[in-house]
Amino acid sequence: MSAPSNSLDSALRPAGAIAHAVATGRDYLSLTRPRVLALVLFTAPPALALGRSDWPGASVILGVLLGAALVGGGCGALNAWIERDSDARMARTRGRPLPTGRLAPHKALEFGIAISALGLWVLYGVGGWPPVIVGGLTLVHYVGVYTLWLKPRSAQNIVIGGAAGAAAPLIADAAVDGRIGEWGLVLFAIVFLWTPPHFWAIALYRKHEYAAARLPMMPTVVGDRGTRRRMLAYALALIPVTLLPWLGGELGPVYAVTAVTAGTCFVASILRSMRVQTREQDRRVFFVSLITLSLLFAVMLLELMAR
Repeated sequence: MSAPSNSLDSALRPAGAIAHAVATGRDYLSLTRPRVLALVLFTAPPALALGRSDWPGASVILGVLLGAALVGGGCGALNAWIERDSDARMARTRGRPLPTGRLAPHKALEFGIAISALGLWVLYGVGGWPPVIVGGLTLVHYVGVYTLWLKPRSAQNIVIGGAAGAAAPLIADAAVDGRIGEWGLVLFAIVFLWTPPHFWAIALYRKHEYAAARLPMMPTVVGDRGTRRRMLAYALALIPVTLLPWLGGELGPVYAVTAVTAGTCFVASILRSMRVQTREQDRRVFFVSLITLSLLFAVMLLELMAR
């Protein structure tokens, strides 16, 4: 009577192994913070065409995106390994693979090192040492300066650490020209100025979680009012910088109107949060910030592709 049961177990075993492999693969992918990574990579392609008469070849474009994605994913995985204990204290992050025990910490460390090294190797194949140097410095800055040093010690962690998240245009620029040019720096500045108000909006509506994790985010150090004032300052500074590609003759009036409109909406959302002072409005600021950056780079990319 046990033969049918054994046969059923044998039939289900491969399916269970496949399901486990898929779940494990999904956990490894989540270490790379794919949603954040996708937004970061979205800022790289315009740097391949701004200031140039034509786009580079498809192999260069794909190589830059793949290399930057692997380095960025490595940053995320190493960050997850370092912050696994603080992640376990926050509702937003306690379901991640390391706090739950779905992945062993050493596996995340090995994975982060491996894909970072692979990303640097891909960048070397695309553009030699310049993009490797920029990518390597990005990795060191994010893991060493931001994650290990600044984040647990300073409320300015996002400001200085934001340089790593803004580095994709610099990597792209270095891969094509062997150096960082003015337009790579402009795109870097756009993302760099956008980053603090974007992440401080998260810190505002999740400040109790960050406090529980013992991380000195801006709202827990200077208060909600001081944080929103700083967000406004960065959002106001962002608008003229976003207009530089239009003022420099690289992009047209459609982009200029988009930049002014998106920037104004971003500022307006912060002003409203200063008036109403609710978690719901802080959350809206976060979503407006996402729309702002996405629109800027989408219109930028469409204009560059159409010329």
